[in-house]
Amino acid sequence: MLLEKIDELLKEVSTLTAQNAEEVEQLRIKYLSKKGEINALMADFRTVPADQKKEVGVKINELKNAALDKINGLKEQMEEAEASSDDIDLTRTAYPVALGTRHPLTVVKNQIIDIFARMGFTLFQGPEVDDDKHVFTMLNFAADHPARDMQDTFFIEKTNSDDVTKNVLLRSHTSGDEAHYMETHEPPIRVLCPGRVYRNEAISARAHCFFHQVEGLYVDKNVSFTDLKQVLLTFAREMFGADTKIRLRPSYFPFTEPSAEMDISCNICGGKGCNFCKHTGWVEILGCGMVDPHDLEACGIDSKVYTGYAFGMGVERITNLKYRVSDLRLFSENDTRFLREFESAK
Repeated sequence: MLLEKIDELLKEVSTLTAQNAEEVEQLRIKYLSKKGEINALMADFRTVPADQKKEVGVKINELKNAALDKINGLKEQMEEAEASSDDIDLTRTAYPVALGTRHPLTVVKNQIIDIFARMGFTLFQGPEVDDDKHVFTMLNFAADHPARDMQDTFFIEKTNSDDVTKNVLLRSHTSGDEAHYMETHEPPIRVLCPGRVYRNEAISARAHCFFHQVEGLYVDKNVSFTDLKQVLLTFAREMFGADTKIRLRPSYFPFTEPSAEMDISCNICGGKGCNFCKHTGWVEILGCGMVDPHDLEACGIDSKVYTGYAFGMGVERITNLKYRVSDLRLFSENDTRFLREFESAK
């Protein structure tokens, strides 16, 4: 009787099928678990006569191996089917996926960095969340300077007017990065500081509450205004063309003395005068000047031994001049129609 039952189970096992992993597991429980068919045969094996035990034992092992092979085979089939299933994800972007491109501000920023890198400037990026000490105090801003007012600067914490390190803010210029760098490095210093800055401005076609700057600093012995002018002339010609001219107009910044605004000859009309340059033939692009001795001393640099120059420009401003973008808000609206216009820019 036992041999007949084993033969029936062998035929049954050879024809096993399953539609999914759950059915495979049910088959395993039915035949191979502690309460399964094969274990039940092992319990009956004790009643088999001694002269039949060898034959019955061989058949039970044959059944067990057949069941294992069959169930493992079904399990592998389920795993392969699951791995190769071609489910459609309706949330994915439709094919083909269009390749993106660099943002115009990134393109221009990289061009600026590349030009000054070839003139020996190294890159340094400071914190976007900084303190009053580095953003204003070390750069010779007066205690009552308008930039320190809440309506001009995004202060995060302003708890102690006597301790400027307790006044935390979103940096309003990357000049503070230069203060950080001078604190931890000895001259000669030739560094370029790009980054995003924040000011409490009314958002319009010509202004935004955040924008991007690139500022440069050179400190060494016997640095002169002539050195500054030559570096900026080289930059202008590399960025806007070999025929570009520059002019420097006297200006005022707390952290430089003397200070100047730099204009370039209009790259649209060639300096002849047009609506873009307001018929002057010149377009302002940056501010610059010789580093104020106060700034050097505040950073632990002997102003009697070292001098230096600094300059700063808005990346949006340079991008406008190169690509004639009429509205600053376009740079941060993520409109792909606008961004696709710069696919060929490198």
